[in-house]
Amino acid sequence: MSEFWPVADVLAYLAGSWHVERSVRDLASGAAGSFSGTTVFEAPADGGPGLLHHESGTFTWEGAARPAERTLRFLPGDDGAGRADVRFADGRPFHDLDLTSGRHVADHPCAADLYRGEFTVYDADHWRTVWRVGGPAKDLVLTTDYTRN
Repeated sequence: MSEFWPVADVLAYLAGSWHVERSVRDLASGAAGSFSGTTVFEAPADGGPGLLHHESGTFTWEGAARPAERTLRFLPGDDGAGRADVRFADGRPFHDLDLTSGRHVADHPCAADLYRGEFTVYDADHWRTVWRVGGPAKDLVLTTDYTRN
């Protein structure tokens, strides 16, 4: 049995509400933080294609907690239902996503830094992302676990 869970239809898999736990480590300074909250994948109110990903919760960095949120748009991929095109809320490209094997690696250049994300699907109700951010401005690891609500 594979350690990855293949996803035939990525948007159908993601649709709904997920509990989110994220750890954030700054490898250069040793500082650490966390995020705890909810991510909801739902149809856009404007009737457009794909799903809106709205994440909200509490981000704690070195003991200071504050509200945090972000919105992304997951559009249907060009090469089948197992793929998606992930964009920032303003429409700029973020990364591709192909979960047909249950695992995917994507890159996102941001100025001189590079974000490399690894997406792993464990089963119908659990998946994880690990973003490694490296470059002159950042040296981070962000690990996020999603559990279906």
